[in-house]
Amino acid sequence: MVSKNQIKLISGLHQKKQRFANQLFFAEGVKVIQELLQSNFELEHLYTTQNDFAAVHSSKRTLINEQELKKISALSTPNSCLAVFKIPAENKIIDSGLILALDDIRDPGNLGTILRLCDWFGIKQIICSKETVDIFNPKVVQATMGSIARVNVNYVDLKSFVDQTLLPVFGTFMDGENIYKSNLPQNGIIIMGNEANGISAEIEKMVTSRLTIPRFGELQKTESLNVATATAIILSEFKRNS
Repeated sequence: MVSKNQIKLISGLHQKKQRFANQLFFAEGVKVIQELLQSNFELEHLYTTQNDFAAVHSSKRTLINEQELKKISALSTPNSCLAVFKIPAENKIIDSGLILALDDIRDPGNLGTILRLCDWFGIKQIICSKETVDIFNPKVVQATMGSIARVNVNYVDLKSFVDQTLLPVFGTFMDGENIYKSNLPQNGIIIMGNEANGISAEIEKMVTSRLTIPRFGELQKTESLNVATATAIILSEFKRNS
């Protein structure tokens, strides 16, 4: 069973402040947990309603019932398991190849999906502004479906990082060059902006190549694409040109 102290701890991990105070985060669902168990993430404890995860030592595995799982889950319809992991130290930034930089992405689902896209397209490094949603937010972890274990993510002062780079800097704007007609390199920083406001003005000044995803609809009244959808198109085009 889950103790009151464990419930209090895990419930606190829903909040960024408590995650970093305890240096812990949690993941839910068999697939995500299996992916993390097979990675370098260190398991703190596993809670499951099934007699599964036999490879996890009994000292770190607790069999619980569905009611107990509901008390600690962040999901409206809890899965069968929840695992608490230690937050690892940030790895050194990979400053070569294609780097995706996120300027104030706020939606956890978008960030999680973007991580999956980077995993799919072989982008090894994501740079996040300090305003971007926490990668260990439960909704982000859930949306990554395990890709959080395979993509290097660092939080930095984005303005300073871009200001110091020698790589070309790409950004997406309505008035940019048609991405389908652009000669895209295999080294550079691709900046994706905030869901509502796009790339911030101070970062926009540092962009060396402005790109756009053209609209093909007859009325052309759609104002913008979802940032994760736009990221998928952009990464696909960069990789198609490789």
